[in-house]
Amino acid sequence: MIVLHMLLLAAGFAALIKGADLFVDGSSALAGNFKISKVIIGLTIVAMGTSAPELAVSISAALQGSNEIALSNVVGSNIFNLLGVLGVCAVIHPVPVDKAILKRDIPVSIAATVLLLLMSGARALLQGALPRFGMNDIVGSVSRVTGVVLFLIFSGYTVYLIADARKRAGGEEAGEKVPLWKCAALISAGLALIIGGGQAVVYGARAVARTFGMSETLIGLTIVAVGTSLPELVTSVVAARKGETGLAVGNVVGSNIFNILMILGISSAIHPIGVNGASVYDMAILIGISIVAYLFSLKGKDINRTEGAIMLLLYAADMAFAIMR
Repeated sequence: MIVLHMLLLAAGFAALIKGADLFVDGSSALAGNFKISKVIIGLTIVAMGTSAPELAVSISAALQGSNEIALSNVVGSNIFNLLGVLGVCAVIHPVPVDKAILKRDIPVSIAATVLLLLMSGARALLQGALPRFGMNDIVGSVSRVTGVVLFLIFSGYTVYLIADARKRAGGEEAGEKVPLWKCAALISAGLALIIGGGQAVVYGARAVARTFGMSETLIGLTIVAVGTSLPELVTSVVAARKGETGLAVGNVVGSNIFNILMILGISSAIHPIGVNGASVYDMAILIGISIVAYLFSLKGKDINRTEGAIMLLLYAADMAFAIMR
């Protein structure tokens, strides 16, 4: 039976990756028809497309009552995006960070994570109560009200980005236009694969977790998080190799914002998400590494190969901590 569950998990990941690929192609072509900058495309269309697997998995988990996977998938994906994806990109090619991303988007990403921690499990962390609880004990929650607040913030942020893109649209060169019907077909096919793959991943992950005695938080933070972040990894690495660094960094930062505000907003609005001790620690860790990545970016307005290697080592250390705790 475990073999079937593993095959289902693998098939789900394959569908998510292919679906995200089709969705990104269609969405990028659609955005390109309107001469939107590559940085804005990375922060919005591509970020949303590559985060679609996380959206599918988290909403499926919320609907099925697997709330630990819904939260740990988002937090784990954001950690992997910052340390794993940006780390690999920087090792391949030093990654310059756009001024707008430094001034606006990275601070928004950090602020969104801080807000999530404050509105969910910060009380237990600040009062020093976590040591009295087990890692799997519920110490807080992401309520429906919190979900609505996160979603409204995301809506405002997106409207601002679109308005900013419209102001700058005249300065972008038009690429080869793709027929609207083809864009719609790619987007529709991508979404279908993403939805089906998300259902398969959640079901398979829960079955594997039970078989090996793993908590849903751990499997969401590791296997599911890395699996659903593969589109970000592939997209950003390809972009970095082609010198499209604005797209690479914009994709990662935009995905992290989308994951916190949009995905957790919708998931917790569907069903309140219980926050256990492990997730509180993980949110605090995410804030810390976000600040580290921000400082690396500020230092030389880019992330160099040495800093990329440090980020990969930090990710390995975080995964070791998650498995051992």
